[in-house]
Amino acid sequence: MRDLTPTPELLLHAYASGIFPMAESREDPEVFWVDPMHRGIMPLDGFHISRSLARRIRRGGYEVTVDEDFAGVLDACAEREETWINETIRGLYLELHAAGHAHALEIRDAGALVGGVYGVALGGAFFGESMFSRRTDASKQALAYLVDRLRLAGFALFDVQFLTPHLQSLGAIEIPREQYRGLLAEALEREADFAGAGPVSSPQLILQRMTQTS
Repeated sequence: MRDLTPTPELLLHAYASGIFPMAESREDPEVFWVDPMHRGIMPLDGFHISRSLARRIRRGGYEVTVDEDFAGVLDACAEREETWINETIRGLYLELHAAGHAHALEIRDAGALVGGVYGVALGGAFFGESMFSRRTDASKQALAYLVDRLRLAGFALFDVQFLTPHLQSLGAIEIPREQYRGLLAEALEREADFAGAGPVSSPQLILQRMTQTS
């Protein structure tokens, strides 16, 4: 199914129905809707931190921020040889961010944006859209901080769309469409507040909480 002019409202309705938008390429102005037979999710109590990732988080040295450069994260995610983020999708997510529905978590090194992840929040569901990394494990660190924030903010579902080896190594799993829709329906009934979850946790707290639940 294609639509040349989707709206932010249509996107939110699509997420609530279990589907999400993509484009064939950066140059293709059209958007199509995806409803996979199997869905990737990240259990919020099952994020896996390897010893090497734990060392990087413990070492610190990075600045972690929330919603300070949504456009920067979005554009960095699109800086690939092949991307599904076209200008239509870029504009829509900027509108969703302005309306308080889309959020980003940024990783900085000496002020430079080196990693991050962004997605859409709706009720108690967070729909992860894309992430990027310009330093070793920067995207993994972004996901660790994001999972911690989602738990603190009261989210029940972290949708990662497709299961990749990268996400699977961090604890993501794949479930059938019908099971996903059941979890989505339950999550949408919950109240969660991404922006109101407080300051970003310290590396020590992140590791402590992840160790307790993994």
